[in-house]
Amino acid sequence: MAATPAGELGSEEKFAIVVETAALNETELSEYCRRQGLYPQQLDAWRTSCRQANTVFSSKAERAKVREHKLQIKRLQRELRHKEKALAEAAALLMLQKKVRAIFLEPEDERSMWSNDER
Repeated sequence: MAATPAGELGSEEKFAIVVETAALNETELSEYCRRQGLYPQQLDAWRTSCRQANTVFSSKAERAKVREHKLQIKRLQRELRHKEKALAEAAALLMLQKKVRAIFLEPEDERSMWSNDER
């Protein structure tokens, strides 16, 4: 297996690495990780994921809780997108307001000079 950045590996490749390294001792595993550009902690995380991949949720309550969390994540992501758009719009309006003031209004110094003379 060629050295590939861990972020670019697919789940099948990660599983193949887990299977390939299952019988290695700590020294061999460290050497393998160096050759492949991986960290032992990554392999540990992948092993855990593989073990949990086929576990069945023990109860309806757990499944409902996971479903609820997924819905909450989607809702929060939607809310975040909405707020990001509103923030971008507000920033654009502020920039336009500055440009309008710069074009159509007199500078602050001239306005204060004229207003003092009229009194």
